[in-house]
Amino acid sequence: MTAETADADPITDTAALRRAVAEHQGPILRHSLSQIASSFGGFAGVCAAMYLLLDVSVWLALPLAPLAAGFLVRIFIIQHDCGHGAFFRSRRANDHLGRICSLLTLTPYSSWRRQHAGHHGIWNDLDRRDTGADIYSDCLTVAEYRALTPRQRFWHRAVRHPLVAHILIPPLVFLVLYRVPFDTPKARKRERRGVYLTDLALLVGYGGLGALVGFGPMAAVQGPVMAVGAIVGVWLFSVQHRFEETWWARNDDWSFGKAALHGSSFLRLPRVLQWFTGNIGYHHVHHLNPRVPNYRLEAAHNRIAADCTVPELTLRDGLLAPRHVLWDEENDRMVPFRAASTA
Repeated sequence: MTAETADADPITDTAALRRAVAEHQGPILRHSLSQIASSFGGFAGVCAAMYLLLDVSVWLALPLAPLAAGFLVRIFIIQHDCGHGAFFRSRRANDHLGRICSLLTLTPYSSWRRQHAGHHGIWNDLDRRDTGADIYSDCLTVAEYRALTPRQRFWHRAVRHPLVAHILIPPLVFLVLYRVPFDTPKARKRERRGVYLTDLALLVGYGGLGALVGFGPMAAVQGPVMAVGAIVGVWLFSVQHRFEETWWARNDDWSFGKAALHGSSFLRLPRVLQWFTGNIGYHHVHHLNPRVPNYRLEAAHNRIAADCTVPELTLRDGLLAPRHVLWDEENDRMVPFRAASTA
């Protein structure tokens, strides 16, 4: 890693940093419209090419799945911006576009938006992990893990093994779990209703597509695209908060500024991957101000880069980050499971 540890960062005025980032808050209509055209247009074009290539060979179509998945990830970033009210000035326009995005990402817009808002209130707070956390943004401390029974340790490790947590589970989350309001309290009737309305729209939309092109070809195209997109999307979400040099704290010591600048990563990606992931690698900026649209995050980062130090990850660092699953309170860093067995 190229980052310095949290203790080395000279944070002096979080309010000043937030004011500087706020200069980049607010959508620019032409950029939003351009991003819609390139993301939705690219996704539709690559999927259409895959359907045409299926008539020749499925092995010619499948190599295009990662490219289509890249556009799908970009569409999810647009949905994410809409959920924060950052993509358009109008809340109604954000909500309408967010729901359209959800028909491709398979992520119910209203329920996910509210759940994600909860994440922004408690991220990397060790005393609030039971409110809206999940296996990708949550963790046990080393002491808590050691206190588990052998059986509990086995299941905890099994579910969080990189092949399980980052390859097998992500497609199931988007294809199966998001079809029911599994993490939406019964009191949130509007959000629960939105899940079922999304399911109905998906049934109609994909039922029509299957009737048009055939259900077998539809599964051969949309299935791999969705699986790859889910895997990449979940990895992005995970690496933004769980990496070796991140920062967790007990509630009394938790602060918004330090959590944003040290509990969120700056994932420096190659330019083409940065484009497909909608600049979400500038996640420290996003947590300082969620109202900055994705296409302005880089400029906001450049505005404050000289005034603060943030954990910077390379692509290689990000790919290795899923190994770090436990918070070591004594050494202030995330560690692999094997570190907990060397007491």
